[in-house]
Amino acid sequence: MSNQYTQKTYTLNTGDKIPAIGLGTWQSKPNEVREAVKHALLKGYRHIDTALAYGNEHEVGQGIKDSGVPRDQIWITTKLDNTWHHRVQDGIASSLKDLDVDYVDLYLVHWPSSTDPNDKSKHLPDWDFIKTWQEMQKLPATGKVRNIGVSNFGIKNLEKLLNDPSTKIVPAVNQIELHPNNPSPKLVAYNTSKGIHSTGYSCLGSTNSPLYKDPTLLKIAEKKGKTPQQVLLVWGIQKGWSVIPKSVSKERIEGNFEIDGWSLTDEEINQLDNLKDRFKVCGDGWLPVKVFFGDDE
Repeated sequence: MSNQYTQKTYTLNTGDKIPAIGLGTWQSKPNEVREAVKHALLKGYRHIDTALAYGNEHEVGQGIKDSGVPRDQIWITTKLDNTWHHRVQDGIASSLKDLDVDYVDLYLVHWPSSTDPNDKSKHLPDWDFIKTWQEMQKLPATGKVRNIGVSNFGIKNLEKLLNDPSTKIVPAVNQIELHPNNPSPKLVAYNTSKGIHSTGYSCLGSTNSPLYKDPTLLKIAEKKGKTPQQVLLVWGIQKGWSVIPKSVSKERIEGNFEIDGWSLTDEEINQLDNLKDRFKVCGDGWLPVKVFFGDDE
């Protein structure tokens, strides 16, 4: 059945297969994330998403070990932090050590901002994400990273990256904020046109999301006998991207994975595609450079 979403994978431009649903760990508090990762893997999740910037890779690694699920059955995504752009080899070494694994399945440039580690309000004067990508491209040959990609790259920055003569490897994935109030159709279409898979973060609209008051979403959820969260996840997967809902609650981790055996109609997808409200969970105001240019709508 095509609507067995928990078993579904997407084939990347490298030939590797990324699971359609994973567990996000952003903003997960210490001592909660270890249990969350273990519980998710025991429930059947096979994709865990983390990042050096989250400060929880060590606990994520412990949760993976606690689960007893063999390493080769788990897809691990982590990310290079902004202040490590000029030290890519050190960045991946730090992540592998904390995760206590020999390799990650996907390593992403977390943001297209080469931030000065000594002054986070500044960008490194002699570095940019083109140079970062030159270093990223060396990683697959080391065996430490199976796939490389980017995160939070809009069309303008992707064009810059893909048109640079030093770019020999097209990113396998672009991880971006995706939910019906930030659907980014132009960016998703651009990713697809370049053979780049989209992964949606904050796919549930994040904590206390205005989405959960949206009458259209609530009506569809009620009609289907599903939670709004389940509807949002299936919407994303049916639209063609992977989703990484974040939760540390056992009930929600389980509920988010109980999405098999049904689907949304074309009309329901269209209704969610056309919600009028817009908001972003993640802006770029905290970065020393602007990375969102409104080119994704």
